[in-house]
Amino acid sequence: MEEDYRTQVKVPKIRIAVVIGKKGATKNDIEAATKCKININVEDQVVSIHGEDPLQIYTVSQIVKAIARGFSPKKAMILLKGDYVLEIIELRILVKKEHMMRVKGRIIGEEGKSRDTIEKLTETMISVFGKTVCILGRTEAVTISKKAILNLIQGSPHSTVYKWLEKKHSELAAMELMPRDFIKEEYRDD
Repeated sequence: MEEDYRTQVKVPKIRIAVVIGKKGATKNDIEAATKCKININVEDQVVSIHGEDPLQIYTVSQIVKAIARGFSPKKAMILLKGDYVLEIIELRILVKKEHMMRVKGRIIGEEGKSRDTIEKLTETMISVFGKTVCILGRTEAVTISKKAILNLIQGSPHSTVYKWLEKKHSELAAMELMPRDFIKEEYRDD
């Protein structure tokens, strides 16, 4: 008999329904793709995950965290690919409460321009939700995206951050570390 591994993820109340999906579709899709079992306690806002493979348990917990932090289930499912990761930046640790809105505004930018630019140059996906900034993408790209966001949080001018990102993008493209088909159609929402 195989050992049963378990973990839990706390999900904000407004994101529980997204984890479940219409008629349980998201929950069922995740279970089918990973062979893990998911139980959702709506009242306590806790998603319990269990199964026989600890790596799959971890992957499911990351997918649930991605959905909980504002990504669509379709985008979060990219974590099923082995070389994709989720990075969560806790703003409440880095920024005083009175500066939170301003810093989030710097990351998002006017009409989403800053976030879009970082996503384009790093080929990642970014969600600014609550007191977190989350990044989904390939490991190398997420590391670069995180550094750019941290620089914005620390007050670096947008133009300086963009220039640095353009340089990094060119370096990765030259080394062929930046995938050309980053988000295939199956993971696109729009």
